[in-house]
Amino acid sequence: MIRCNQCCLEGFPSCPFSSFICPLISPGNRVRFSGFHHILEKMGNAESSSYQKCLLRFLPEEQREIDGTFDNLAGLNNEKASRKTVNLQMLKAFVCKGFPESMTIRLYDGMRSISVTGKASGLSDQISKEQFIVFLSDVLRGTAEEKSFIVLRMILGDDREIVKGRQVQEFTEDLVATVVYLLKHKKLLKGWNPEKIRDHVAGGKILATQLLSELRPAGGQELAELQLINSTYDRSAIENWIFKTPQISTFLSVIVTQSLSVMQTHTENQTDIVNLIPKCRGNKKIAFVSLLDFPSIMYINSHLPAELQHQWRLLFSSQVHGESFSKLCGQIVNQGPCLLVLKDSEGFIFGGFASQTWDVKPQFQGDNRCFLFSMFPCLEVYTHTGYNDHYMYLNHGQQTMPNGLGMGGQHNYFGLWIDSNFGNGHSKAKPRCTTYNSPQLSAQDNFLLDVLEVWAVGDLQESLIFKGKTSILDVDPEAQALLEMTGKSRQSEGLRKLVEDDEN
Repeated sequence: MIRCNQCCLEGFPSCPFSSFICPLISPGNRVRFSGFHHILEKMGNAESSSYQKCLLRFLPEEQREIDGTFDNLAGLNNEKASRKTVNLQMLKAFVCKGFPESMTIRLYDGMRSISVTGKASGLSDQISKEQFIVFLSDVLRGTAEEKSFIVLRMILGDDREIVKGRQVQEFTEDLVATVVYLLKHKKLLKGWNPEKIRDHVAGGKILATQLLSELRPAGGQELAELQLINSTYDRSAIENWIFKTPQISTFLSVIVTQSLSVMQTHTENQTDIVNLIPKCRGNKKIAFVSLLDFPSIMYINSHLPAELQHQWRLLFSSQVHGESFSKLCGQIVNQGPCLLVLKDSEGFIFGGFASQTWDVKPQFQGDNRCFLFSMFPCLEVYTHTGYNDHYMYLNHGQQTMPNGLGMGGQHNYFGLWIDSNFGNGHSKAKPRCTTYNSPQLSAQDNFLLDVLEVWAVGDLQESLIFKGKTSILDVDPEAQALLEMTGKSRQSEGLRKLVEDDEN
């Protein structure tokens, strides 16, 4: 630790700012600490306090990395970089190839809007190293209040304080599209094949709409979508929106660290990437286009228990495995927590999260971590109300109890139901499902099932691995004999082999 004699004379055992600049050193003296070197001139209290606060957020090794990033961005050697600046063309040349130009300009506007002196001043065409450091500090480790200033400048591109809802919507759509671009360009898809899932453009707009749901005008009232985008918002409204919508901060962090190749290996930034999208297993050997898209994957995954967010594993797809309720049961029983995603004949996409492994029995099962969700035409998650414990239901081969798969509500009136004949289902909520407070998820309350997928989430528990080798046909000799009499093969046998091979 470097000591400042003047600080020690004042009674401090060591200068609290010695990792970068001691404010008590006389102006004009050149000092160099931890890679940040400056010519100290007469600085106002606002500059010394705000800028030093930003520096204190970074460890010495982080400061050196940021220093080197700015040198590379400016295209200068280390000795000259501190006295030079970066313009828009330099920033465009630095970010990865194909990076959305609109987001490059937004980053540039956010950086150049920083006032290191704490005094209002016009936006410059050049970005100084000090502005770059404060920008990183506010975006990566700042409060909602500090981020709101950056976001407002990224949206508007100037020093206005009032923004329209439509401008916030465009910014949010840009955020989502840029994150998806970086996931693909930086090879962070973790086994997901863009050609085997739905196009992300429409899903990105739906996710942006969902993220805007917490945006409120000065009065704080909730607005309908059309009212929301036509209203105006001040900085306090943007601050409140960022505070209530953590995905905005996460997306900003991912965009800044990945596009500028800075602070990528640090714990909190790695966590953002790891939790953003799960590893995909089980679809490499199967040719089908999933109902999922990247924006919906990111959103639904963020609502799963933290210990289940790292991996999804395909268990069943009606597009490949056929339309058989027995086969569905055989694939999901004893496979741990999973997601059901289905599309009805009118194109509505929705589903549910089962927090516990499915078991065939004429009783409700699961716990309050279960939820229902909608993916299209809107993206929303509906959690338990506490009204009852009718979280999950799976029954087959009974005469006295309903046969099928259900989540929420009650018998013959489920929030989500797939009948054992497989082709039919219902989502009945008048006006809401009692278990999850969800509305009608399908286009019609009684629907025709078009496609169904089931994805296991998290790691399969060791206690379930042996049980998972069995299907409903393994424990029902009569059903197996009947199948063989009709000359049909046990397709689930090959399917289980396929999943096991993929896991190996």
